[in-house]
Amino acid sequence: MAGWIIKLAATTVAAGLAVVGLPVVYRWAMSHDRVATVATVPEAPVAMILGAEVYSNGNPSPYLRARLDLGAKLYKAGKVKVLLVSGDNGTVHYNETDAMRNYLIKVGVPAKVIVGDYAGFDTYDSCVRAKRIFGVNAMTIVTQSYHLSRALAICRTIGIDAWGVGDDTVKKLNPDTWNAGVTREYGANVKMAWDLLTQRTPTLGPPEDGVTKALAG
Repeated sequence: MAGWIIKLAATTVAAGLAVVGLPVVYRWAMSHDRVATVATVPEAPVAMILGAEVYSNGNPSPYLRARLDLGAKLYKAGKVKVLLVSGDNGTVHYNETDAMRNYLIKVGVPAKVIVGDYAGFDTYDSCVRAKRIFGVNAMTIVTQSYHLSRALAICRTIGIDAWGVGDDTVKKLNPDTWNAGVTREYGANVKMAWDLLTQRTPTLGPPEDGVTKALAG
């Protein structure tokens, strides 16, 4: 009886490690050679800036502001031509996307090169919608560095030629918040694997030509 219990426990532990560990390995394999800086990242037509918390007064949180600043630097350095801001606009009282657009305009990015995705409810949704709704096949992803490899893994798996530029500046603002984000990535990796394996369909809708028009403009 004791031997059976030990075997069951060992099997359970091994299965748990596989569930958590395999997505981590896959994420690394799909991203480790695709992370760059503003100076070293290859040119791409589009940078997708992933959304994060916006305060009730419409101002982006420090994490989101850091992402937006990176996106603005990419545009001003000539590394991208269009900024796709993908955020949560799930209720009439919360709008990440317009807050992102407004901030970018304030820091000198022309409004005509900013395209909003209002249904980027999570990383997987943003990546799938970039390809299927906005027709993006190559882009640079902008987010915090601990989040970047997961976004890259998703985008590359669904057929987007993606590179990434990650922010580390906010780590010094509150190390506990940063470390909590790093920890959450383990669970997010499992969700990533499930989404990719099941090819989950996010909120879609008709194709939008905002990116195409901005590139042509």
